[in-house]
Amino acid sequence: MTARRISYLALFIALSVVGGLITLPSPVGSIAMDAFPALIAAVWIGRKSGAIVGVVGHLMSALLSGFVLGPFHFMIALGMGIIVWIFGYLYTSFKPIIPNTFFIIANGFILPLPFIFIMGLPFFLSILPSLVIATILNLIIAALLIPRFAPFFKNQLAESPKDA
Repeated sequence: MTARRISYLALFIALSVVGGLITLPSPVGSIAMDAFPALIAAVWIGRKSGAIVGVVGHLMSALLSGFVLGPFHFMIALGMGIIVWIFGYLYTSFKPIIPNTFFIIANGFILPLPFIFIMGLPFFLSILPSLVIATILNLIIAALLIPRFAPFFKNQLAESPKDA
C-alpha cells in the first residue's frame, strides 16, 4: 500500500468518525452516518481499505456513543467490514442497483439479526426503523458521491492497482 493510499485511508477514517457524530434517534446511540465513507473507500481505494474504514468507523461511533452494546460492537464492526468488502466487490462487478440493494438488506436487516437471540425480539424491532433509515441515508450519500469522485480518484490512483 502506497503512502497516497494510506493518506486516503486516514482521510476516509476521519470522515467516518465525523459521520459517527451525526447520530439518528434510536435506542442505541451508535446508529450514525459513519458508513458512507467506507462505501466510497471500498469503491475508489479498494475493498480491503473500505472494510478497514467500516470497522474503525463503527468502533469510533460506538466509542463516541459510550459503547452502549459493550463487546457486541466488535461483532457489529466485523459484520460492517464484511458487508463493505462485499459492497465494493459487487459495485465493481455489477450495475449499482445490485450492491445498493445488498447493502440495504445486509446492513439494515441481516446484520442485526443475532440481536434477536442476544437481546430479544423487542430490542430488534425497536432498532430496526432507525437502522434501516440510517442505512438508506448512508447509501444515498455514497451513491451521490461515488460518481462525483470518479475523475479525482481515476487520476490520483491510476498508477497503482486497488487493493482487493
